[in-house]
Amino acid sequence: MHFDHALWSQILFGLILIGGLYLFITEKLRIDITAMLILAALVFTGVLDSRQALSGFSSEPAIIVVAVFVISGALGATGISERLGSLVERLSGHSEGRTIAVVMPIVAVLSSFTHHVMVTAMMLPLLLRHARKSKLPASRVLMPMSLAASLGTTLTLISAPAFLLANDMLQRAGVGNMGIFAITPIGIALVVLGTVYMLLARWLLPKRSGGRASEDYLRLDRYRTELRIVREGHWCTRPLSDLQKALGEHFRLRGWIRDGRQRDDLGVSSPLLADDVLLVEAAADELLSLHDDAGLDLNAITRFGHLASGESTPQLVQAVVAPGSEFIGRSIRELDFARRFHTVIAGIWRRNEGVANHLADARLQEGDLLVLWGQTERFAELATHHGFLMLVPFAGEAKRRLRAPLTLTILGLTVLAAVTEWIDAPLAFLFGAVAMVATGCIDVERAYRSIDVRIFTMIAGVIPLGIAMEQTGTADLLANGLSHLVSQWPPLAILLVVFALAALLTQIMSDSATTVLLGPIAIALAQMLGLPPTPFVVCTALGAVVAFLTPIGHHGNLLILGPGQYRFSDFLRIGLPLTILIGLVSAWMARWLWMQGPLLPFG
Repeated sequence: MHFDHALWSQILFGLILIGGLYLFITEKLRIDITAMLILAALVFTGVLDSRQALSGFSSEPAIIVVAVFVISGALGATGISERLGSLVERLSGHSEGRTIAVVMPIVAVLSSFTHHVMVTAMMLPLLLRHARKSKLPASRVLMPMSLAASLGTTLTLISAPAFLLANDMLQRAGVGNMGIFAITPIGIALVVLGTVYMLLARWLLPKRSGGRASEDYLRLDRYRTELRIVREGHWCTRPLSDLQKALGEHFRLRGWIRDGRQRDDLGVSSPLLADDVLLVEAAADELLSLHDDAGLDLNAITRFGHLASGESTPQLVQAVVAPGSEFIGRSIRELDFARRFHTVIAGIWRRNEGVANHLADARLQEGDLLVLWGQTERFAELATHHGFLMLVPFAGEAKRRLRAPLTLTILGLTVLAAVTEWIDAPLAFLFGAVAMVATGCIDVERAYRSIDVRIFTMIAGVIPLGIAMEQTGTADLLANGLSHLVSQWPPLAILLVVFALAALLTQIMSDSATTVLLGPIAIALAQMLGLPPTPFVVCTALGAVVAFLTPIGHHGNLLILGPGQYRFSDFLRIGLPLTILIGLVSAWMARWLWMQGPLLPFG
């Protein structure tokens, strides 16, 4: 009867697994929805009880992933990620080889404590701009960057959900807990390998430039506006260099007005005084940061804000000057915009440089993008005005650059607490995320927006899948069949088989789902062969994370596919030899770390 029950459980689990694989592969439903359907099916069929089914939501991998998303959001909110990206751009020079040599290691380090897709998204516009300035084909630098972001996730245990899931399986198997830097030696070897490979094999990369749409988007960094230094504010008496440092490189001074006249004798070391007016250019994020800074006022709002007062909270929106608009050719001063429309023009963006230094003297042109400040009810009226094409929310997000040192301190203490095991890693990162919010490094709303709920839900949903595979005996059954095939093989060859299986499966499934599916089989196989399970599970997770074979294998590859004008064959041509090398290095290093194998071939 026990045999019949076990067999029936395996059959039910097999049917659920086949259905889940079908949905994962075809993507007829989102991966998080598929994970929840699998979880529900496991409960309704009695394969798992409710406690086991819900264990994923309180699991260490799920908690750490949420915390890392918030910490990543704080790094972006305080401008740290952007500054590191800009540093990469400055160090890259104008040669293709130097760009790859600089970009790949730094991007890999960035990905070791944040989500690699976020790093890829951050670096994409910077590298496109750098490629245009240096006259480099974008396709020659974007693929190395995306590869480095993927390889960087192998530097720490927390940077990819697959490694957290692998560690969770090892804990359940009674093997013990891997530290945050347990896989770092493998990660360093893979980053070095990937960088050297791309430097030597870059001639295999196509020579294609990025699309024009990306170029136009990147030029939205020259909003012209005017700032007034608030009396007794925190910028009073501080040098201009402090303000420039706080606001980043997209902040550019165009003029300095003191006591009603423009001064050419004031520079970066000159102190800011109350009621000084700075004529500046700033990116969208910086413009919103300036608006939110208590020590600064947008000069137009200071002068005319009383004309746009009302009961609701004022906000910033953008409006495009329409073709044939009555505003074309007239200056903002002539239009008397604030009195006429009870709305203040706080800034202007124009495709070319032809904007007057003084905002009030700017003569409007077709296509000008105006930053308007006022009441919601006034915007409703302006939206119907034939002079504008549209009104949309202001596309900027304020940076909290002054809290950047605090953000780095919290991140450092979080990692230190986790590494020294003073606090368990999940709690350390959870407390670190809470500290980021509590100290104002990131606001609550942005912290919640930083969390990719789909990934959290998918992890919580697939963990029970791994438990069911172990509990029904399916993992032992599959491992037993595999062990008959490889029992006489050397450990290195077996590890390569495990890596290869994961590398192939991850092309049609997520790295997390691949690890959950193959991890229990890897553990059971190792136990049957009398070998330590850790290198088998690690090679499984590595195969799921760093197999660089197709553009659909990693979300980061999908981000660069269009801007780099890549084809499917480009990834296969570069990725197949590289993935074979990565598999050899991964298996070799795993054998050395956990099976006392030689580090050097002649060892």
